[in-house]
Amino acid sequence: MDKYPKIEKYVVASDVGSRDGIGIEIYSGNNMLLEVFRDDTKKTREVTLYKKELDLELVEQAIALFKKEIPWEFQE
Repeated sequence: MDKYPKIEKYVVASDVGSRDGIGIEIYSGNNMLLEVFRDDTKKTREVTLYKKELDLELVEQAIALFKKEIPWEFQE
């Protein structure tokens, strides 16, 4: 992942429970650092941080990776 050197590991994950959509989860080891999620029900794209302070470059790379991996259009 030369284009995203700050990202150690990521997973593309969908959710159809309390929300409906798809996103990427960014990990350091086994710890999830942040999630970028496209919520098809609310028609929003959101970033959730699971660690209080994160490197801005990591967050920017996560958003760029989300835009590359996840279709931008909302699903009905």
